[in-house]
Amino acid sequence: MVYEKVTPDLNFVEREKKTEKFWRDNNIFQKSIDNRKKGETYTFYDGPPTANGKPHIGHVLTRVIKDMIPRYRTMKGYMVPRKAGWDTHGLPVELEVEKMLGLDGKEQIEEYGLEPFIKHCKESVWKYKGMWEDFSNTVGFWADMDNPYVTYDNNFIESEWWALKEIWNKGLLYKGYKIVPYCPRCGTPLSSHEVAQGYKSVKERSAIVRFKVVGEDAYFLAWTTTPWTLPSNVALCVNPDETYCKVKAADGYTYYMAEALLDKVLGGLANEEEGVKAYEVLETYKGKDLEYKEYEPLYACAGEAAAKQNKKGHYVTCDSYVTMTDGTGIVHIAPAFGEDDSKVGKKYDLPFVQFVDGKGELTAETPYAGVFVKKADPMVLADLDKEGKLFDAPKFEHDYPFCWRCDTPLIYYARESWFIKMTAVKDDLIRNNNTINWIPESIGKGRFGAWLENVQDWGISRNRYWGTPLNVWECECGCQHSIGSIAELKEMSDNCPDDIELHRPYIDAVTIKCPKCGRQMHRVPEVIDCWFDSGSMPFAQHHYPFENKDLFEQQFPAKFISEAVDQTRGWFYSLLAISTLLFNKAPYENVIVLGHVQDADGQKMSKSKGNAVDPFDALQKHGADAIRWYFYENSAPWLPNRFHDKAVTEGQRKFMGTIWNTYAFFVLYANIDNFDATQYKLEYDKLPVMDKWILSKLNTLIKTVDNNLNDYKITETARALEDFVDELSNWYVRRSRERFWAKGMEQDKINAYMTLYTCLVTLAKCAAPMIPFMTEDIYQNLVRSIDKTAPESIHLCDFPVANEAWINKELEDDMEDVMNVVVIGRACRNAANIKNRQPIGNMFIKAPWTLGGFYVDIIKDELNVKNVEFKDDVRAYTSYTFKPQLKTLGPKYGKILNDIRKALAELDGNAAMEQLNNLGYLKLNVAGQEIDLEKDDLLIDMAQTEGYVADSYAQITVVLETTLTPELVEEGFVREIISKVQQMRKEAGFEVMDKIAVYLEGNDKLEEIVRKNEELIKSEVLADEVGYDSVKGFTKEWNINGESVTMGVEKLS
Repeated sequence: MVYEKVTPDLNFVEREKKTEKFWRDNNIFQKSIDNRKKGETYTFYDGPPTANGKPHIGHVLTRVIKDMIPRYRTMKGYMVPRKAGWDTHGLPVELEVEKMLGLDGKEQIEEYGLEPFIKHCKESVWKYKGMWEDFSNTVGFWADMDNPYVTYDNNFIESEWWALKEIWNKGLLYKGYKIVPYCPRCGTPLSSHEVAQGYKSVKERSAIVRFKVVGEDAYFLAWTTTPWTLPSNVALCVNPDETYCKVKAADGYTYYMAEALLDKVLGGLANEEEGVKAYEVLETYKGKDLEYKEYEPLYACAGEAAAKQNKKGHYVTCDSYVTMTDGTGIVHIAPAFGEDDSKVGKKYDLPFVQFVDGKGELTAETPYAGVFVKKADPMVLADLDKEGKLFDAPKFEHDYPFCWRCDTPLIYYARESWFIKMTAVKDDLIRNNNTINWIPESIGKGRFGAWLENVQDWGISRNRYWGTPLNVWECECGCQHSIGSIAELKEMSDNCPDDIELHRPYIDAVTIKCPKCGRQMHRVPEVIDCWFDSGSMPFAQHHYPFENKDLFEQQFPAKFISEAVDQTRGWFYSLLAISTLLFNKAPYENVIVLGHVQDADGQKMSKSKGNAVDPFDALQKHGADAIRWYFYENSAPWLPNRFHDKAVTEGQRKFMGTIWNTYAFFVLYANIDNFDATQYKLEYDKLPVMDKWILSKLNTLIKTVDNNLNDYKITETARALEDFVDELSNWYVRRSRERFWAKGMEQDKINAYMTLYTCLVTLAKCAAPMIPFMTEDIYQNLVRSIDKTAPESIHLCDFPVANEAWINKELEDDMEDVMNVVVIGRACRNAANIKNRQPIGNMFIKAPWTLGGFYVDIIKDELNVKNVEFKDDVRAYTSYTFKPQLKTLGPKYGKILNDIRKALAELDGNAAMEQLNNLGYLKLNVAGQEIDLEKDDLLIDMAQTEGYVADSYAQITVVLETTLTPELVEEGFVREIISKVQQMRKEAGFEVMDKIAVYLEGNDKLEEIVRKNEELIKSEVLADEVGYDSVKGFTKEWNINGESVTMGVEKLS
């Protein structure tokens, strides 16, 4: 045998394991980089996963997209470095360690001891490292995992310190007292891009509260969505330009509130039966008129706090942020718990009252000491209701932020934090973003662009333990200093160990001498946002600027990155932010944004719902290539993907199964003929039309795939490959089978072998970036087995280059016309209920073109028709009637619908159909107006002439004659008998070239037909003899076109 035998089963999992071993044993990945060292660098950045969490099915999607583009670029001659990385700091790790140690919260961590806690964190990050590596290898994701960048590494942190010092030197790193999104469980503020990842839709109770006006029997009605902040209330706020009313309400109270919201809030008080109005307007004011109007403190604790601060509070303030869309037009102000509240507090110099501690619990000054804020809400509402201060507590649904790591509700909380002044570089961020090729563009211009337009200063500090320490030292004299390297730290410190580890608690002990007063400076206690770690990877992975300067500059910016859509608030942003701050340029040139993977019903996958798919189970069941192919072909990468077994299996069968069966077909017959492709040449001038057609399609495919992958068009690439495979198998091979069955090795057979061989090998190279395992299998068997000088792996080959001389657009168009005619002809056969094995006498075609004899012969053969004729007019066989499609025409032309119906009924159906096919619409003059009707606007019925069946598509009409002569009927029987014998050969397990005997009994009519056509039947089924008296061997009863018969097949020795 020239080639290793190919089994037809589609279980690729075991084959993939062998291929994975082949790559590993022969170091193919490293060779793919080393072989291209002279090529231009094409840099890919891998967003680092956290190795203390398991991979999920969404990681398969990101891995296969991130793997495919580098494979393609490598085949195009680029050197594509692919350094893996691990994101090792931050809350996720701390929470895992807390859980492992049975700790709960910061107090218990500090009691346990910071040093042992940090050691556990460092160990924990590698918990699933082996699983991640196995997962990556199984899915075919190539990256350098032996030398990864690790964000907790001293060199990585030192590079981050350099970056932070650069930002400090530009005056963009500062400490401020601000309202920050704060996680009370984790005890730390979060950045705006972290907050954006944790929103959930929640239903809660808001509060409309009565605030007693000082000196009159009236109340301000104010609204809040956070009742737990009411004990800290120090002011109310109105819009200065809106109209407010003093009203006497039907509940007996006098209220101040916005005029625009009176009916919405008070309307329910009306009693129409008793003629009671909801309210009566007593006076109207502009909001500005109410400014400084005083009210009694809602809670005594807030009044006492204000008095201690010697600051006036509990009066009406004005700000334009107050809207008339919800609530009462009056909002309550607690400056410690909201951005707008804080702004108003500073403007009016209001008392600062913060009756919530760092754990998110109300303090002892309130009646709710030790109660978590969200649990305090119903208690506050109940107390206010008991005291007659609660007007209403309406339910409302809104998006509320939760901690993206521990799922605790966040609170907006005033505290001292460190910030990077991103607002100062907003214009640079937007300009740099505009240089990036976003796929799809709508993300870059829309979601991400809008995010940058509203950019906020980056809350960079975290009051936690396991992270990159913030490199700022402070002195009692007020001096602050940022350290930018280990060398600078040692130079300024007299107690820095030589082997200093840049983590807490070790770095906390290192002091430096104050350059101003000479006293000891201590590092601030915070660590930094771990998104700064991953956003620093372009330079920190190389320990830049301390070493590898040339390497960094060669590999920056990245040509390509890809992650899921939520990274618009995560890694995509942190990369751009840091790169803009340091280098004022975009850190990546092309980015493919990926949608989320959902279940079969389009629902988000989660363990709690029980609909999550284990990626290892899926890979074990389907194999990597099948899942890769599903993600490439199913839908555009940025759209949600519905992942389920049936869809993966169908894609595998339709594409991979078709390739594999075509490949198996080639190997089967090549081995029978001992055909070695290295011993022959593909001589184009000697090829028949069919070979030239498929080679034209092949070279067109090369160009299409090359152009699409160059433009990051993944789904378009997959579908072009799928279309070609379908035509190769179901048209070229099916129509060329008899050429492979011919005896000897005549030129036509050589042509067929060389053409199919060329198609399979070239197709494998084109598809190699997408389905790397199967294509390697095919390449090793078809190429390496017979040519040891060929590249060792398909992934060390160059991407194919199209031979323009072999591309014949006219030939492709003609064959497409043939295939369209065949499709329509089959539809006609189905309509007439005539099997394809039953010959038909005549077929007529009306089209804007005609075809030569070669193509007509194909049509005859495909449709089993004796005569094909092109006609200018087929109206003798067809007639069309038209009715309006009410669904589309009703809304547009409701008033003249009956006129349209009448006009359509009076049309010359054939002429109208011709116009519709030619123009794409039907032009009518109805009720004095000219209207154009498209196919979707019409219900079209084709009436058949007796003895004929017709169908149309585009500008092609096909008519089949359905009257069958006795000769045609007999030929139909012969074809059916041949088909049944071939089926029995297969079921009996005979080899393709086995000679057989055929037997039949029990039907005189069929026996007579077989005797008349015995030689034809014998040649078609490789039979040496036919018996009529009894049946032997493998037997079966058949009903052939209404005739019962028993048949047998027997292998001859």
